[in-house]
Amino acid sequence: MLACALACNRGPRIAINSPDGSQRAALSVEIAADESARETGLMYRTHLGNDAGMIFVFPNSSHVDFWMKNTPIPLDMIFAGSDTRVIGIVENARPYSESMLSVPGASQYVLEVNAGFCAAHGIKAGDRLDFSREIPRAGN
Repeated sequence: MLACALACNRGPRIAINSPDGSQRAALSVEIAADESARETGLMYRTHLGNDAGMIFVFPNSSHVDFWMKNTPIPLDMIFAGSDTRVIGIVENARPYSESMLSVPGASQYVLEVNAGFCAAHGIKAGDRLDFSREIPRAGN
């Protein structure tokens, strides 16, 4: 168990901070930065750690739609603009649904976490994603 805990701490991390700068949550993430990784996402996964997620990094800020096709884990989706400010959240996305899910506005980043994560940590629009240096930022 200790080896797993140490390994999880070595990967890329994201903190989610309130507008006053206080940390609401921090998690280890996988990065989906190319088209192939973004298309696959968390499909076919049967488990996602409590403090783990996947960050989707898009080359440009635009309106993006997601779905839950072939995804058995219920998820919260946190949409953020190129400035890393959270512009909206889709909570408790239904597994296997092919309905298109989005929020108004342009996103450059979408962070997927287990359903209930946002409510448990009080995450809301206006918060900011704080990336470790391993995660590509807009313009990098």
